[in-house]
Amino acid sequence: MKPGRERSPLSPARATPTETGSLRDCIARLGLARGRLTGLPFLDGDATAGTESELQAAVVGGRDAVDLALTIEGSSYFANLRRRAARGDLPASAGAELDAFLAAKADGVWENSWVRLPLARLTPATRALLEVDLSAVRSDPASPPRADRARFFLEAGGEELLRVPISYLLRLALAEAVERGSDSPLVRRVAGRLSDCFTNDNISPETTSFHVVTWQRGRGALDLARECAKRFLLCQLLTAYANRHFELTARGQEALVFHSPLPPLAQRRLADLVSDSFYRELFISPCLSGWERGEDKQDYMALCHHTLARSQLHAVARLREAGIIRNNLVVLPSTSNLSLANNGTHVSLGSRRLSAARADAASGFGAVEEKRIGDLAIKIAEHFLPLFVGTYTAAPFRLGFADFHPEKVLGFLPHELDFTHLRMLWRRWRGKARIHFLGRTLTPFGPPWLDGLLARALCLSGDWVPDLRLLDYPVALASTPTQPALDGRPGNTRRLRRELEAMGVTDARMALYLPLRLREHAEVGFCGFEGRHYSLFESFEHDLGRAAELQLLVLAYAWKLIVDGRVRHESIPDLPELESERRQLFFAAAMGVPTVYVRAEGGNAFLREVIERTSGVRSSRRYPGWLRVELAALQRALVAKLEREAADLTEALGARGTLADLRDRLSGRVPGAADRLVAGILGGPRRSPFELPAADFNLAAERFYREDLRRRQLAEAAQLVAAELGEGAREILRDGLRALSAGRAGAADLERMIVLLVLSEASEEEQRCQPTSTWTARRAAS
Repeated sequence: MKPGRERSPLSPARATPTETGSLRDCIARLGLARGRLTGLPFLDGDATAGTESELQAAVVGGRDAVDLALTIEGSSYFANLRRRAARGDLPASAGAELDAFLAAKADGVWENSWVRLPLARLTPATRALLEVDLSAVRSDPASPPRADRARFFLEAGGEELLRVPISYLLRLALAEAVERGSDSPLVRRVAGRLSDCFTNDNISPETTSFHVVTWQRGRGALDLARECAKRFLLCQLLTAYANRHFELTARGQEALVFHSPLPPLAQRRLADLVSDSFYRELFISPCLSGWERGEDKQDYMALCHHTLARSQLHAVARLREAGIIRNNLVVLPSTSNLSLANNGTHVSLGSRRLSAARADAASGFGAVEEKRIGDLAIKIAEHFLPLFVGTYTAAPFRLGFADFHPEKVLGFLPHELDFTHLRMLWRRWRGKARIHFLGRTLTPFGPPWLDGLLARALCLSGDWVPDLRLLDYPVALASTPTQPALDGRPGNTRRLRRELEAMGVTDARMALYLPLRLREHAEVGFCGFEGRHYSLFESFEHDLGRAAELQLLVLAYAWKLIVDGRVRHESIPDLPELESERRQLFFAAAMGVPTVYVRAEGGNAFLREVIERTSGVRSSRRYPGWLRVELAALQRALVAKLEREAADLTEALGARGTLADLRDRLSGRVPGAADRLVAGILGGPRRSPFELPAADFNLAAERFYREDLRRRQLAEAAQLVAAELGEGAREILRDGLRALSAGRAGAADLERMIVLLVLSEASEEEQRCQPTSTWTARRAAS
């Protein structure tokens, strides 16, 4: 196959008249025509944008003051463990290891710990809010309290204390600061609305957009970055306020909130020491805010944790079926699966035109049409996902030699890829890693002492990957031969979930994990797409904003191809092996694998056209009938395709700078997100992750996210937010942050800054932005 060869047409001639006609009729009813941008979704101020940000919480303090340590030590689980070890029913090490874990972190950082605060510090208004949130049904004044109400209260030293996760602490702090810092009805009304944007993921605090951003040419990326930055800034102010006003610092607990994409090493260790049920008791969020029925949502979170733990055990069996595990020497995964402790950012892009058409029964654009075109747009857009990994978002991680058990490092990939692609990627990953001796690839045996001895003796340093989160989390569960996820038929994901449940992969009650998800009007109140493939953004403006603009360009391009009739569902057939073929590119980028393999005569016409214009492609000597493709060359071909075929869209969106920036990042002229994060972790550019042992690198990464990156993002957020404030407000914010940095900011100073940000959001609401999106309100009722 020659690079630069003329492309073949994308649309094969075997579409049925009924299918083709329905798609054309739908496009015509939307007023769209081939070759014209007029009316095309996501252009001309049509797009809207919002984000969900998952954050890492931690408490710094001593073993005798921090809730996580006190809860473990005071638990019946720990007491029974000690008792059974003393009787000889368990090895003596069982209780000793948990004791050693607590002793090692005696004055350290306790990730995802709850906090304990004096109930007397709450104003009557905040106490009333707490009572509402402790109701079984929050909107029902006659609702009985939650059945688990007692777990949130305790008495110590004659004082009544409230114990809550940090995700809920932020909500309490906002209510308290506004109650004490302002008597303005406007401030209190807007603060009440913002309060519902502080929710939780399965474990972590989560914030959703304060307002929906209307994407305007030339400033949409900046507006979205500024909105995210404002939320992060407010989180930092609320955390500092809680530490002071609720006397957390004075009582030996300093709460922190920051961006960190991966489960902490200490939490991984703890998960190996406790049962899965006790792990859920310690970490699964009680869902006190953001949900109408918090206990039901908490039960759903526990269901997700239990299901994914079981799913990972099934993945081990699938590795054996794939021939990757060839004997019975395996390291069983922990039953306390940590994938839900990964943190990322979701970027949702909506279309006003599509939403209006969907709401109009006479438009002819109903649920069937929305699903058919939406699924096809996702299939097209998935080909471009490798452009985002490591360039705009990353989760760098060092793997030691002892980590290279396939059942550990391949995570959920057995449920996401065809066995052929899984074997190829695993072979290529081992070839990239530094686990070779005298030309032979070695893999760990299992006993830690033996693997450590072997690694030191033979200098086997392991590997590093740009984005472990995408490998450690079920990002893209695969379709089955009988139930495709994206064939355009209504209800297809529901049917697929049932099949995957029967296979032990997931539970039919859980949402289907996909890197790009259709946001259906009937469920969330608007038409759009959610990008769930983002891990950690190093910068709000330069990474998050650029990535969202690229996502918008890709979606607009997908719609253009569909409207022009160049791509139909038949162009990208819904076969599991073809779905796996395009998604392996995405996972290869997360691994840092330099080459991938695709079928020489594959059925994916869209991918075939990209490959035909990719330089350096050659027939594989190892795999007859396959093409060897350099991932970097494929990424350049994808950018070239956008520059060539979406030039009009790029101009309409004002995204030419983003494509130029992307090219620079791919070429190395400008460091991408992974490179900048690694430089921050190691303390300087041009240093290699292999300069540190795996555990040291990963601990340094956690420290960097918690300290340096948090401060860096706080400074960027302050700069972005200050740019939209008046001179007087800017001075208040500048002086307050300077005092906070110096440790001189009191509760009153923090209250002024918090009220200032609430007023800023009130101004946004009045001027040009919608308030919190409909899907946030509907989510609260789910």
